[in-house]
Amino acid sequence: QVQLVESGGGSVQPVGSLRLSCSLIGSTNAVVMGWFRETDEKEREGVAALWISGGSTFYADSVKGRFTISQGIAKNMVHLQMNTLKLEDSAVYYCAAGTRYWLPLTDTSSFDYWGQGTQVTVS
Repeated sequence: QVQLVESGGGSVQPVGSLRLSCSLIGSTNAVVMGWFRETDEKEREGVAALWISGGSTFYADSVKGRFTISQGIAKNMVHLQMNTLKLEDSAVYYCAAGTRYWLPLTDTSSFDYWGQGTQVTVS
């Protein structure tokens, strides 16, 4: 059974930092891992993604220069370091993994596996 296990959410004051982690368990064919976020007011949006082979990354404009996605020691683990957090970064953050190449990294349909979500609150 494939699972994405997330950790690291919580509450922080503005300009603070948080680090999210995600482990993909039960699958060895993921080619990309990423993070999305969702609020009651906004649909799920792509935040950052990383191609497992090669390490190329993608960031949404709203987080460029503040968030960093990186690969963990294990191939199927990624971290999202979030610095200089803003009120508008508050959301449920979802880890996602995809098994196909050359699909838009901002589309939820490009990803095959999803975590349960972790709350990030900036206040």
